[in-house]
Amino acid sequence: MNEARIVLKSSAKLGEGSIWDSREKCLWWVDITAGRVHRYDPVTGENRTCEVGQMVGTVVMCENGGLLVAIEKGIATLDFESGRIELLAQPEADKPTNRFNDGKCDPAGRFWAGTMSLTGEEKAGSLYVYDASGRVRTMVGDVTTSNGIVWSLDRMTMYYIDTRTREVWAYDYDLETGDIANRRTVVEVSADLGSPDGMTIDAEGMLWVAHWGGWAVNRWDPGTGLRLDSVKVPAECVTSCAFGGDDLKTLYITTAGGGEGGKTEQPDSGHLFAWKSPVPGVEAFRFAD
Repeated sequence: MNEARIVLKSSAKLGEGSIWDSREKCLWWVDITAGRVHRYDPVTGENRTCEVGQMVGTVVMCENGGLLVAIEKGIATLDFESGRIELLAQPEADKPTNRFNDGKCDPAGRFWAGTMSLTGEEKAGSLYVYDASGRVRTMVGDVTTSNGIVWSLDRMTMYYIDTRTREVWAYDYDLETGDIANRRTVVEVSADLGSPDGMTIDAEGMLWVAHWGGWAVNRWDPGTGLRLDSVKVPAECVTSCAFGGDDLKTLYITTAGGGEGGKTEQPDSGHLFAWKSPVPGVEAFRFAD
């Protein structure tokens, strides 16, 4: 049986947003409700932390250096060393009970990030895309919990998760414009497997999905909708996954501990895990600043 191992006893409240930085050879990840961005070095085992001072949904690298984050109320740059934040866009300034959640950059370097309600309101969030010109566009509306997002290897399809649906959606994706169309369901997750959360893609085009409430990361074939493999995690609320390491075969996995539905009675909840995959992932895209 495939079982993930603990690589960092972090006890995060709501670990999320894992992404491998192939230049710095480190894993960036966040603790949403604690308002922290982390930098984990697998060689030294050091995990450095930046206190953001507000909830932070995800983090991505910029092409010219530095970081972009989806903080509670908008999209911002982050200087990890100083903790300085510069707010760039606030598309939901009129929605005080929403916050940003997961997101990633597309193959053209645009930053996609979505929102969700802090009060549990259904279909209160949206998925946005932000580009280097400062333009923000609303791409998907009526979202309850905006989560995992990846692009196919041929850059013609975008996969996206709204957790409450227990589905993975696919859209036709236009690399040049960023436009999406023709939504369809490619994976349906049964209730016994939990709910789909964060997501990444491997070099064979298969989707790896963290399952909130499912004790696992599962590998799905978006062409057939079939579950191909499963990695067990000793924490119920599994939140995100990202391939890393020099060969991109180490699957890093974040989990939730005592915050926002996490299970405090589970001693390994909130830790950072890893598992060695026989199939490598693909390099993460950077923001084209």
